[in-house]
Amino acid sequence: QVQLVESGGGLVQAGGSLRLSCAASGRTFSSYTVGWFRQAAGKEREFVARIRWTDSNTYYADSVKGRFTISRDSAKNTVYLQMNGLKPEDTAVYYCAASPYYSAPYDKYDYWGQGTQVTVSS
Repeated sequence: QVQLVESGGGLVQAGGSLRLSCAASGRTFSSYTVGWFRQAAGKEREFVARIRWTDSNTYYADSVKGRFTISRDSAKNTVYLQMNGLKPEDTAVYYCAASPYYSAPYDKYDYWGQGTQVTVSS
């Protein structure tokens, strides 16, 4: 069993930055891919970025490419999402999740955090 806890959300002005953290407990991420997803009010959950733990291979949604960076810290069993150049349309609840598959839809992610709110004001 893996428990995921997100942190780092908040209110920021457009153009600003935030760093989200996803800490795992219960077991390590070593055999998983960790993804970040977001869900804005009234919209469906969408993929943001993912990282494969074994080789740090990453992949991003086009909407965040060049602005967001996903990374991991093995010693802390934590995945980060550095968000720069934030836009009002980035406003959403951000979730981290873990999947045994690298390229998978969100319903193939077995473990989910509780989410953290990111609000970007214009």
